[in-house]
Amino acid sequence: MNLPDPTDVLPHREPFLFVDELTSLDPGRSAAGLWRLSGDEHFFPGHFPGRPTLPGVLMCEAIAQLGAIAVLTDERYAGKLPLFGGLDKARFRRQAGPGDTLELEVEMTRLSARAGKGHGRALLGGKPACECELMFVIVDPG
Repeated sequence: MNLPDPTDVLPHREPFLFVDELTSLDPGRSAAGLWRLSGDEHFFPGHFPGRPTLPGVLMCEAIAQLGAIAVLTDERYAGKLPLFGGLDKARFRRQAGPGDTLELEVEMTRLSARAGKGHGRALLGGKPACECELMFVIVDPG
């Protein structure tokens, strides 16, 4: 299976696109991908001066974007837009910074015509950096 480019699936664009590459995809069920932190991202100079650190909520957003790819590549949801409905059990275990590559994983645990839930995590060097439960609603764009 040829994996799509994230920009072919997501409406997100720079500077708010946090999935650089897909590494696996099972439409409607799961996805894995990478976010490479160059150090040029707009948030690093202010978070924190002298110790640039990726904000934890952006790790959750990257997981959510990966989840949106898993949902939107399912033909039942083509042309729709998944929006955050909630975030539970977020845990941050490791800090990420310039030069790091986050390995993202997400699995859909429930999908209906209008909403869904998923579980995702971000890894650094194979070790957990962030883990969270996602809730989302599926709407028509525009």
